Amino acid sequence: MASVPTGLVFPGQGTQHQGMGEPWRDTAAWPVVREVSDCTGRDVEELILRAPAERLRRTDLAQLAVFTVSVMAHREAVRLGWTDEVVACAGHSLGEYTALVAAGALSLRDAAVLVAARGQAMREAAELRSGTMGVLVGAARTDVEDLVREVREAGCPLWVANLNAPGQVVVSGSEEGVERAGAESPRIGAKLIRVAVGGAFHSPFMATAADRLREVLKTVSFAPRHLPVVANVDAAPHSGEDDWAELSTRQLTQPVLWEESVRTLTGPLGCRRLIELGSGRTLSGMIRRIVPDVETGHP
Repeated sequence: MASVPTGLVFPGQGTQHQGMGEPWRDTAAWPVVREVSDCTGRDVEELILRAPAERLRRTDLAQLAVFTVSVMAHREAVRLGWTDEVVACAGHSLGEYTALVAAGALSLRDAAVLVAARGQAMREAAELRSGTMGVLVGAARTDVEDLVREVREAGCPLWVANLNAPGQVVVSGSEEGVERAGAESPRIGAKLIRVAVGGAFHSPFMATAADRLREVLKTVSFAPRHLPVVANVDAAPHSGEDDWAELSTRQLTQPVLWEESVRTLTGPLGCRRLIELGSGRTLSGMIRRIVPDVETGHP
């Protein structure tokens, strides 16, 4: 059988749900739960097996849960031989940390410490300055960018947060800004769907979280060379230690360029198959909209 260059992609916050760890409970990957718990001081088993959906909406807990399940999914994929032809990795927002582990850029311990610190810092930033997010569906990117700029110039803080796929752009900012974008969306042929999140992520509202994370990043080490990881903030592949502290910090306040990242994976990096590892199939749906001719899969 011909070799198929493969990319691994990892989902972010929003894919959590009650009992999300159950499929991995009897696998060889389950010890990851104890490792992450030991590194972070959290009862991760409780989070991914028994915590109710309402509790998992809390930013810091949701991120630890999603990260842990994604790491387990990757370990199982390695065991099953799904990663033999992997040439690159990427993750959506939080998922970038799992991608860094899968690529050999970060140890599980260092990644878990960063995820815990990131989630806590984002939660605290949202408490300092409340905000929200919404998905504008059905409009062109340029039209959304124009609308967001108009709303912001009218005095309502609002920014583009995620460029996910054609016709799917997430906006982030004040409650008033998102509400106004929703009211104005029909004139650009869009519909706004609210996102149940605890803050205005990937916007300047997260500046204090970025400052906190920058300090924690000084305590961890990235591998000098590793499998390419396509970064959210520039949609470019990075395969060394030099850039990740800055890229990870910028990610909190700048847009996730997911559509462009997928095009990098399937263009310059040559991936003809993308495997989503983690809870749900959110990224696979986006990928089919971005590059319909590329195979998607999961263990």
